[in-house]
Amino acid sequence: MNQSVRLTHSVRRRLLHEDVAEHLRTMITEETLAEGSRVDEVELCALLDISRTPLREALKVLQSEGLISIEPHRGARVTAVSEAELSELFDVLSGLERLAAELTTQRASDAELDTFRLLNLEMEAHYRARDPRAYFALNLQVHQQVIDLSGNRQLQRVHSLISGRTRRGRYFSTLSDAHWDESVQEHRALVEALLARDGLRAGRILFDHVNKTGDTIRSMMQHPETARA
Repeated sequence: MNQSVRLTHSVRRRLLHEDVAEHLRTMITEETLAEGSRVDEVELCALLDISRTPLREALKVLQSEGLISIEPHRGARVTAVSEAELSELFDVLSGLERLAAELTTQRASDAELDTFRLLNLEMEAHYRARDPRAYFALNLQVHQQVIDLSGNRQLQRVHSLISGRTRRGRYFSTLSDAHWDESVQEHRALVEALLARDGLRAGRILFDHVNKTGDTIRSMMQHPETARA
């Protein structure tokens, strides 16, 4: 096998396990793979039509994100997040995203901010269509874009380590109509603040927005009988 063929094989393999990791993230987010459940490798390989190698590589990625725990001779399980852990995660997440918003007003170009505005408009279209799954996918992109536009690699690194563990709760928070309605209004205010390059206002809006999401998730955990009403 020559060098170019080996390189192509390596890239395809890397892209495959990244695709598998993202598919598993979605399954965990939507509770197709429930908290605390064992990961059945044979079943997943059949479902995704893959071998065990890319699956195990994907599981290692999810382990590094705190979504999966892997124990020798016992396999992998979906990590459960307690209410106390969730509170700590949102304490950090809200602070990081506030800083990211402040930095974005200083560092993003006008074109980048306009792209952010358009992404929010696309997200709102899914809100009006009452499509929480499509809305949530774009919501993740919106928040990630603020992180990316901050231009701070250390902030981006730390954010990537913790944001995945809040993903499941954030998805189900969109199933609360009151929270969803309020969230859309907050995103509109964030866009206005970023376009005005008002860093303090943008930071405060995003800080409060992320904390309100955390509060909604904790309420859903405390009162599961009304979580999806």
